[in-house]
Amino acid sequence: MENVELTGYCKYCNTLDKDNVHSVYHDTEYGFPIYDDNALFERLVLEINQAGLSWSTILNKKANFHAAYEGFVIEKVAGYKEKDIERLLSDAGIIRNKLKVNAAIHNANQLISLKAEYGSFFAWLNTYHPLSREEWTKLFKKTFKFVGGEIVNEFLMSTGYLKGAHCDSCLTQFKVIKKQPKWLEK
Repeated sequence: MENVELTGYCKYCNTLDKDNVHSVYHDTEYGFPIYDDNALFERLVLEINQAGLSWSTILNKKANFHAAYEGFVIEKVAGYKEKDIERLLSDAGIIRNKLKVNAAIHNANQLISLKAEYGSFFAWLNTYHPLSREEWTKLFKKTFKFVGGEIVNEFLMSTGYLKGAHCDSCLTQFKVIKKQPKWLEK
């Protein structure tokens, strides 16, 4: 990476040990397009759970979240009842915040409604692309729970809908561009 000017998250990740969870996430997930609805839902839930915490905490608990939320299968999470909420709130492997747990369940139900109308979460996102960050935030707040500007921004950057996940000189940015993220479309 000599003679390359990195900034922001790219610089942070490239100064860490390559086994660090940030470096792995940066190099293999962050900014890459996601097409699968359950994977998009997972990213939304993880971004919501990051609110008020470090991203390191979420990345270190990612496998626990995946197990606790049964692979983030939208239909399963949408059907969660009180016993499931209690199970999640007692699971030390994830973030035990009732507002965030309830938001995941509510948002899963919203996604089922979006699927009925648009065919998929992915199709819903594509229907509204491109929007500005502010427009996206308004749309998400109207549709989902526990989604503020920063959560929406990170979700959209991390899934390829908004530019900004990587600086232009980052080697991972070139890999992302090969995957044709939505932000490339005007």
